Amino acid sequence: MQFKSNFFHHSSTSLLIKPFYSSFFCTKSLTINTTKPFILKQCIALLQSCASSTYKLRQIHAFSIKHGVPLNNPDFAKHFIFFAVSISGKMLYAQKVFDQVHSPNIFTWNTMIKGYASSENPRPAIDLYNEMRRKRVDSDTHTYPFLLKAISKLLDVCAGEKVHCDVLKNGYGSLVFVQNGLVHMYAVCGKPESAQKVFEEMSVRNLVTWNSVINGFALNGRPDEVLAFFKDMSDEGVEPDGFTMVSLLCACAELGALALGSRVHDYMFKVGLTENLHTVNALLDFYAKCGRVREAKKVFDDMKERSVVSWTSLIVGLAVNGVGNEALELFKKMKMEGLMPTEITLVGVLYACSHCGMVDEGFVYFNEMREKYGIVPKIEHYGCMVDLLSRAGKVRRATEFIQNMPLNPNAIIWRTLLGACSIHGDLALAETSRAKLLELDPKHCGDYVLLSNLYASESRWTEVHQLRATMAKEGVRKTPGFSLVELRNRVYEFVMGDRSHPQDEEIYLMLSEITKLLRLEGYVPHTKNVLADIQEEEKETALSYHSEKIAIAFMLVNTLPRTPITVIKNLRVCSDCHLAIKLISKIFDREIVVRDRSRFHHFRHGSCSCRDYW
Repeated sequence: MQFKSNFFHHSSTSLLIKPFYSSFFCTKSLTINTTKPFILKQCIALLQSCASSTYKLRQIHAFSIKHGVPLNNPDFAKHFIFFAVSISGKMLYAQKVFDQVHSPNIFTWNTMIKGYASSENPRPAIDLYNEMRRKRVDSDTHTYPFLLKAISKLLDVCAGEKVHCDVLKNGYGSLVFVQNGLVHMYAVCGKPESAQKVFEEMSVRNLVTWNSVINGFALNGRPDEVLAFFKDMSDEGVEPDGFTMVSLLCACAELGALALGSRVHDYMFKVGLTENLHTVNALLDFYAKCGRVREAKKVFDDMKERSVVSWTSLIVGLAVNGVGNEALELFKKMKMEGLMPTEITLVGVLYACSHCGMVDEGFVYFNEMREKYGIVPKIEHYGCMVDLLSRAGKVRRATEFIQNMPLNPNAIIWRTLLGACSIHGDLALAETSRAKLLELDPKHCGDYVLLSNLYASESRWTEVHQLRATMAKEGVRKTPGFSLVELRNRVYEFVMGDRSHPQDEEIYLMLSEITKLLRLEGYVPHTKNVLADIQEEEKETALSYHSEKIAIAFMLVNTLPRTPITVIKNLRVCSDCHLAIKLISKIFDREIVVRDRSRFHHFRHGSCSCRDYW
């Protein structure tokens, strides 16, 4: 036996283990006159009794050394390493023991792979598997689920694809728990199509399979596919669980599918999932992202147990819905509850200050991060501060803040400044920001659009055309704007000038009616940002057919009077649409909630919750 350690000194160990082993041995001392097989059985029995004590595990190790039970005994080694991994969770100790085993069997290899897969550093699981292959140790049905779990945590899709090949080559490709591991691995590694392909090839599927593929599309921002898979799952009679609900609620939040999400809430209440912290947190987040602050607050108030995630979700939800004061009050209550804010919580707090114009308060909280909570600000926190100054029109001060940052500003920070320059008309700073973005992210279409907006507002059409020519040359395409609305459990998408809907005629008749009524209210279109050198009348027509206006017209045609309307917009709402929707809410006596790229706008009685500050 080569393994030695200070805590295995025999004279001290005898004193430690005597009371612990007295119930197992009917002898008066530790000198056991029996055969080694009997001692081996006793060691294994002791292992099974030591519960969660690493200290007792080491005592058993010492006892086995003293009484000649070698670790290269396959039966003892597999039990010892299993308990070393299960009890201590400290893979360094388990690895030292594993290294003493001359010929570990597949159970022992799997145990080590499983241990690393569950640890903070799963990389050695892949190294062990590669070592197994070099030593020509045949894998079994348990090897791949553990290995794929490690790969999923590492997000190493290349390693996952190699293991997938081994799975097929070794004949394990039809086992449901191996296939589930593959679906999950591809999903979390950003390959939802590969996950779907494995899913479709499966002859047997269980709830884990459905959850893995649904979660995969949810993680990768594909809410339409999430809803489609959930429908197929329901059609096959598979009952969802809490994991399904979380993915489904994330998809509903992304699409603004309020009615469907509310049905999910009813189902959760029916089956008792409203006691599950993770699902309730997802429910809270869903209502907040659908602009239903009242419902989000009720979910929060009804929670019997709250985590930091619960508090953070509501703080952010209140902030993006324009009630920053309530968000900050909630943050104070969270601290009174004795909960320590996380980095994400502070992002939410700074976000609240940013979207409500609380510049001084924002800097107080930013300075408290390090001084009071010991949180070193990250790039996201610096980004919030740049956004805070930019929204307040303090673009020069924002520029100085960026220049004095201890971190290198990323493209998002420079883009935030560029957007502020576009809104506040600072062309010189806008061109400086654009120059930085050309270095960091030269093909982002949004940067071209922001600068084009600014040039167009100054009627500098030559520069607008030059930017368009550059976009065409570089192969940069503008992200098309679209708006989503939900009607009778179905989500409808509209783009600018959309004529594809079956109710096309009714929608455009309503748009004409809206335009006429807006004129009577004194509405004058904001045409300065239309990116074309065309006649004023043509610009006004183009503005009339923005996607959010078409979506609102569709809902006015198809819903009862005074019914609230919710629109999800993928881009920032333009100033003309913002003005028009304020008046539409007054003319038709409707509450209209618009979620754009950065926040919510609650339009009521001719005014907006953002107070024209967005």
